[in-house]
Amino acid sequence: MLFSYVKIPATHYALHYQQGRIRHEGPGLSFFYYSPSATIVSVPIGSTDAPFAFVESSADFQSVTVQGQLTYRVVDPKKVASLLDFSLGRNGQYLGDGPQKLQERLVKSAQVAAKAVTQRMGLREVLTSSTAIGAEVEDALKNSEAIKSLGVEILELAVISMKPTPEMAKALEAEAREALQRKSDEAIYARRNAAVEQERRIKESELNTEIAVEEKKRQIREAQMAADIAIEEQRAQLVDQKVANERKDADSRAYALDATVKAIETADWKKLMLLSSGGFDARQMIAMAFQELAGNAQKIGELNISPDLLQGLIGKTRS
Repeated sequence: MLFSYVKIPATHYALHYQQGRIRHEGPGLSFFYYSPSATIVSVPIGSTDAPFAFVESSADFQSVTVQGQLTYRVVDPKKVASLLDFSLGRNGQYLGDGPQKLQERLVKSAQVAAKAVTQRMGLREVLTSSTAIGAEVEDALKNSEAIKSLGVEILELAVISMKPTPEMAKALEAEAREALQRKSDEAIYARRNAAVEQERRIKESELNTEIAVEEKKRQIREAQMAADIAIEEQRAQLVDQKVANERKDADSRAYALDATVKAIETADWKKLMLLSSGGFDARQMIAMAFQELAGNAQKIGELNISPDLLQGLIGKTRS
């Protein structure tokens, strides 16, 4: 078959070479091509994970197995295609070893960077600094000119585990076990001492509580006495005020009575009798007339009152 059809995924960058010239180029292409003189190159441009595991040495000459994963992506497919073989066969499989070679080069670069870091640290520090080592190796790869020349961008490098040799692991476990046992014994002693100290604090707290309770009772008694004294003082003030009010009331009544008596002394007795009785009747008028006559007797020369007049006045009065 002279003509073939190829369909490239969207995560791959296709390069169609025909007689040494590029006929098609771009991600996710599909096209027909003349098989005898065509070369199809497919470079993965999506993110790719490359797991790794290699053995390095620490500063105290102990072997450490570094395991992790490197995530990268191709940012310049034409550059990496010019350095490694990413050509496809008719069956869609890679003819060259470009993908494997690219991962091997990146892993080797990560190993070189990790070796430079682990050789500065002792075994214990290496085993407990996987995150810091991963971050330092990742920075070294991102700044590496060799990786940039491949047209590759490092997205992330994660160190999953740092393992010593089995013999060293057992020795470290035994040492750690003894250290933990010592810490356990120290914790037991500390707990006993803490229990004794806590008991002392409880007793002291109980005594302080009793003292505080007695002090509070004394304050309550003093407050009650102060309240009683305040009540008695208020009661005395109330009595003094009541006496003063009664004195003012008596003075007011005396003043009113004195004013009334003075008014009566200066008033005409006839008007007073008229006001008190609501008007004069016949007897009162006769009595007043005789009183006026008696009062002016020196001015009267002669006054004749007949028995008939008196009898008539007396009779009217009785009636």
